[in-house]
Amino acid sequence: MPRKSNTRAAQGSGTIRKKTVTRKGQPYTYWEARVTVGRDPGTGKQIQRSFSGKTQKEVREKMQAAAVAVNEGTYMEPSKMTLGQWLDVWAKDYLGSVKPFTVRAYSDQIKNHIKPALGAVKLDALNTHTIQSFYNSLGVGQNGKPGLSPKTVKNIHGVLHKALQQAVAIGYIRFNPADSCTLPRTTKKELAPLDEEQSKAFLQTIQGQRYETLFTVTLFTGLREGEALGLTWDCVDFSKGTILVSKQLQREKKKNGAYIFAPLKNDKARTITPAPWVLQVLRTHRAKQAEQRLRAGPLWEDSGFVFTNELGRHLAIHTVYKDFKKAVAAIGRPDARFHDLRHSYAVAAIRAGDDIKTVQGNLGHATAAFTLDVYGHVTDQMKQASAARMEGYIKEVLNL
Repeated sequence: MPRKSNTRAAQGSGTIRKKTVTRKGQPYTYWEARVTVGRDPGTGKQIQRSFSGKTQKEVREKMQAAAVAVNEGTYMEPSKMTLGQWLDVWAKDYLGSVKPFTVRAYSDQIKNHIKPALGAVKLDALNTHTIQSFYNSLGVGQNGKPGLSPKTVKNIHGVLHKALQQAVAIGYIRFNPADSCTLPRTTKKELAPLDEEQSKAFLQTIQGQRYETLFTVTLFTGLREGEALGLTWDCVDFSKGTILVSKQLQREKKKNGAYIFAPLKNDKARTITPAPWVLQVLRTHRAKQAEQRLRAGPLWEDSGFVFTNELGRHLAIHTVYKDFKKAVAAIGRPDARFHDLRHSYAVAAIRAGDDIKTVQGNLGHATAAFTLDVYGHVTDQMKQASAARMEGYIKEVLNL
């Protein structure tokens, strides 16, 4: 007679099986996994948790995630875990593929908004109404301070929703309670590019000023502010007439935050071919920078930046902002933002005949559809103008 095995399943081990049940008179098949997450200290019996899903792959991923947490000692019973504790686990273990700057932004949202309001709520007790009330409160001003904008509320929702979706994926909760929340409506900002006359006035206003080349190059290339400030000479190829846009300069979002190189918005480098005149402007700027270097002597910092202060260091975003606002105020556009230089370039390029795909590539948008969504009104205006020209031609040919 064979001996009864005394082998016990190790913590983190599990099994997967296919199950079929009858629902509403019809067979329903699904997959179920059972994982050993520990032992009852009183009885010594195994404590197991089950996870179910429509496919074997889905269930295996849930089981493996739980097994890793058990083996690393980070597994916590969902019934005992608070949202705050789960957010700590999520931020530590599940954001490895997210860009560092984005991780810091997520952490700020969690620390400043989500944890203070919902951190003590049990993860498996969190419901849609509680989250909805939280979102609603964010838009209400308190102690003389205005409420958060709809866009900021949506950003906070994005962080919380991602964290809860991961909790669903590993079987900590059955569904995402943030799924059914209603978010505040955001109004699409009207683009406010500089028109041709305003662009002329702007260029005249900045003539001879310290950031003239920075503003000019941005206006005629469509670079984002961080991309322009982070541009280095090794990315400017005068022989080929191209500029490699591969990074951006950003400041950490904290008090006295340091300036750092950050990945591009879409994490994809691009090479642009600016107008020859723009490259000549950069050549002249490089010669002037060489003169600055001689004047600074040993105080010069060989940073490699295209746009620097008198000692060769990168420019400060707030200083650039102040000079820009003075310039646009002088031409009667105090509402203009630095980003509007980018819009001005895009609109001018489309009106000059560039196709949407080319403009998308130069701007570094993820898709041409996004570019068309942002600047579609310009192409509509061009179509109307084209129709008007054809109407005039028809009348001329037919003597109407």
